[in-house]
Amino acid sequence: MATRLEQCCLLLLLLLLLCSCSSAAVAAASPAAMSSSRKAVDRLPGFAGPLPFSLETGYVAVGEARFFYYFIESERSPEEDPVLLWLTGGPGCSAFSGLIYEIGPLFFDFHGYKGGLPTLHYKANSWSKISNVIFVDSPPGTGFTYATTAEGLKSSDTIVVHQLYTFIQKWFDDHPQFSSNPLYVSGDSYSGIIIPTLTMEIAKGKESSDERHLNLKGYIAGNPLTDTTHDDNSKFPFLHSLGIIDDELYEVARKNCKGDYMTPPNSQCANSVQAIRDCIRDVNDLHILEPRCEEDGISLVSDNSASSHDRRTKLLESAVSSICRNATYVLSKIWANDEAVRESLGIHKGTVTTWERCNHDLLYKKQIVSSVEYHLSLITQGYRGLVYSGDHDSVVSLIGTQGWLRSLNLSITHGWRPWYVNSQVVGFTRTYSNNLTYATVKGAGHTAPEYMPKECLAMVDRWLSGEPL
Repeated sequence: MATRLEQCCLLLLLLLLLCSCSSAAVAAASPAAMSSSRKAVDRLPGFAGPLPFSLETGYVAVGEARFFYYFIESERSPEEDPVLLWLTGGPGCSAFSGLIYEIGPLFFDFHGYKGGLPTLHYKANSWSKISNVIFVDSPPGTGFTYATTAEGLKSSDTIVVHQLYTFIQKWFDDHPQFSSNPLYVSGDSYSGIIIPTLTMEIAKGKESSDERHLNLKGYIAGNPLTDTTHDDNSKFPFLHSLGIIDDELYEVARKNCKGDYMTPPNSQCANSVQAIRDCIRDVNDLHILEPRCEEDGISLVSDNSASSHDRRTKLLESAVSSICRNATYVLSKIWANDEAVRESLGIHKGTVTTWERCNHDLLYKKQIVSSVEYHLSLITQGYRGLVYSGDHDSVVSLIGTQGWLRSLNLSITHGWRPWYVNSQVVGFTRTYSNNLTYATVKGAGHTAPEYMPKECLAMVDRWLSGEPL
């Protein structure tokens, strides 16, 4: 028979084993140990009733990063319709911004907001009407995408391209039913650097021994930052063409700067540039006709006082736009930081303390100064490209975009012409050889679908279908 001492030792050993197993289980369940995961979401806080479309959220592990995505199936024919990978710009702006404010099937009720959790409504002019869309938060530190180590938060143009290539491969591994669907890399703003570079990476993979063979067909880039020389130096010519910079001021700058306004080559140029900047400092560069205003935070939308109501009313008093757009963005922050919302989305607990629509404090290195060569290489290989410009954007103006398009030296197959929606001119378009289409969206700003959703849906629908705009 075991002695009392032996019994105590055996009991202690069992307790140690139990504690060890429990610790291992906790470690395995911790966010840092989690890899890929996905969740079907049929209801969202703030939306009345079940969602009228199929939504999946999830994470894909790429090294130390955990990339969070929202996947919305096509509301038409998910088995056949294209898959769009949507990248929001910044860098550091959440793909949720693209989903809510640009091309997704939901939007916030800003006008009726009275505090608390914002209300969501269904948006008819969504690109999910004609395509499957993967909205991914990228790079790490953006939206709900996180890293398991501090080192994993360090990123750059080239790093994120490689990460997104791995992401899309793994995503299709988890969703083999979509592997034969046409794939297009899409997005806007700063993602104009990433879109063609990532598309090229996928194209190279198709030529290699990679067994996945993604059905890549092309790319879509809206108001895309593409080439520093063309894009940055086109702002003053663009604003001059619209009468915002007067002839005399502009001519002095043009003569002294010789086209280089960002790095003035002499003191006369520097003085002219400063004079112009002083003149335009209060112009909304994202849409030159809309009011310039800040994201007036929580006080604007969470306070039901008379003064708050007056301030909200003033924000809605614009002859051009019915809302001050920046003020609406705060609703996404209120919504995404709600615990019930995070639970419904399947967010890993303890990974993102405060969700921001745009994280401006990323540890990110901008390395690619021009992605023009990737455009040329892709279309030369037969991939399709759609480039579009909101024609009232001075951040990445149509003058800069048309400048680098000309530098491709492509022949024009269909000349400059208007395109229509409901018998109205909504922009102008030109088609180049090798299946490259350029279009302007009349009246739109930097993120064109945010301003002209119906027109942009028509544009993308026609282009994806192979029809002239």
